[in-house]
Amino acid sequence: MRSFASDNNSGVHPLVMDAVVNANDNHAIGYGDDPWTTDAVNKIKSVFGEVASPFFVFNGTGANSIALQAVTRPFNSIICAETAHINVDECGAPARMTGCAVVTISTPDGKLTPELIKPRLHNFGVCHHSQPKAVYISQVSELGTVYTIEEVKAIADLLHSNSMYLHMDGARLANACAYLKCSMKQLTVDAGVDILSFGGTKNGMMMGEAVVSFRPEITENLQYYRKQSAQLASKLRYLSAQFIPYLENNLWLENALRANISAGKLAEILKQYPQVKFTQKIESNQLFFTIPSEALKKLQEEYFFYMWNEEINEVRLVTSWDTTGEDIAHFEQVLKEIFA
Repeated sequence: MRSFASDNNSGVHPLVMDAVVNANDNHAIGYGDDPWTTDAVNKIKSVFGEVASPFFVFNGTGANSIALQAVTRPFNSIICAETAHINVDECGAPARMTGCAVVTISTPDGKLTPELIKPRLHNFGVCHHSQPKAVYISQVSELGTVYTIEEVKAIADLLHSNSMYLHMDGARLANACAYLKCSMKQLTVDAGVDILSFGGTKNGMMMGEAVVSFRPEITENLQYYRKQSAQLASKLRYLSAQFIPYLENNLWLENALRANISAGKLAEILKQYPQVKFTQKIESNQLFFTIPSEALKKLQEEYFFYMWNEEINEVRLVTSWDTTGEDIAHFEQVLKEIFA
């Protein structure tokens, strides 16, 4: 069933699928000592620079938990937006695996700012209080909004002046770069990000992510955190091989652009109906809007999607790299019938 519920529901890009099949070639040494993993590491370094040290893992929750373990100790605190994935959608895994307090900040658009963070940076050196050590941001945010390079850098500068680290969850990093027309390096390393959860599952890959450290002192123990967190695959080549085509010839960007453009087309269709009110800026492949109850019921009869806020009939729709013109045309026809 095709829908606009999530880019997690989309298929795997044929080039990525071919890479997995090609990796199924005879025997290879396990746990990453294979030529596909070596090639994938080099690809990531070619994108982010030689400072990048990637560690491939199974999924996003694992990536976030490992990344945050690497930059904290159990007496630290992790600051994030109230809507952050680590706070809402990961069953408390990062808090449990780090032992840290998770301090949340309410935001109107899912994005943190230095002004929002500063009031939480207190009690340094006081043993009665958790010590702030890391800030987590999602790129794209959970509300579909995008941090600009300057916004990321402002947060990083504040944190570094307080001996803290910036962790970016890059599950939709490609969509953010497509929107900003910038490289992934510009939006991460160059902007001061210390560690990245780098995912492609929402953008044409089958599974797997990479925890990418940009600081030697963080890299030092990442291999142990990965193993202890049950995120080290024995047949690692099937995870790492996907990153080779994903990063070649800008496939990551091509896929993200297609998803973003499709979201823009859906938005233009929805804007034709004054009953529909957008609740967030349209900056990626996610749309957030409210819709009257009767129209909502009819739309739910045609599509599976997630309610973001049931009290106000707020809906989230997400387009994917494989959203087609036919998908969009069908959506347009459905809305015409609903609002006829």
